[in-house]
Amino acid sequence: MSTEPPPGSGQQPPDDDPFKKHPPPGSRPPPQQGGDPYGGGPYGSGGGGGSPYGPGPGDPLAGMPPLADSGRRTLARIIDMILVGLVVWLFTWPFGVSEYSMAGAEVDVGKSFTQSLVAAVLYIGYDTFMTSRSGQTLGKKWLKLRVADLSNGSTPSVQTSLIRALVLWVPFAFCCACVWTVIAGGWSFFDRPYKQGLHDKAAKTVVVSTG
Repeated sequence: MSTEPPPGSGQQPPDDDPFKKHPPPGSRPPPQQGGDPYGGGPYGSGGGGGSPYGPGPGDPLAGMPPLADSGRRTLARIIDMILVGLVVWLFTWPFGVSEYSMAGAEVDVGKSFTQSLVAAVLYIGYDTFMTSRSGQTLGKKWLKLRVADLSNGSTPSVQTSLIRALVLWVPFAFCCACVWTVIAGGWSFFDRPYKQGLHDKAAKTVVVSTG
């Protein structure tokens, strides 16, 4: 039996996301262009908006928990990397897949690619599933952090979570693991005003503290 109110009743269906921002009772939210704090033109153009990403009234962070400390974010990411890395090793070790193998002057790069492929699939799947489910990977949950949509504070959708995971983990798995992790994740140490990593910017998300 449907729990949605009948048409024309004036009631809104219940929102299952406890983290989504809600306007105060009796208030009327101002209109927004497209509902996207990123939309509307180049940085600083359009005038009047509170966001450097384009026009739009107010602060999109209003009503959200405070933005997460970048150091805690980094520690949470390291925890996730260790957890998934162990699973990658367990998957590849029985098949003799190692990072590389040398026989004289020859280097077997095929095995390295296989391990990178397994790592990419597991990292992306893990991050996408956990983020779209609750906004928290295990590392973020243990350190009381959460990923939120910048537009409304809600838990990111599967599509948003996938974009975020692809930007973070594909370069990590295939070409420049340490360098890309430092660049993408370390961006949040300097980014203002939303403290976003490059993967957050691609997905239009922020990371907030839950405790």
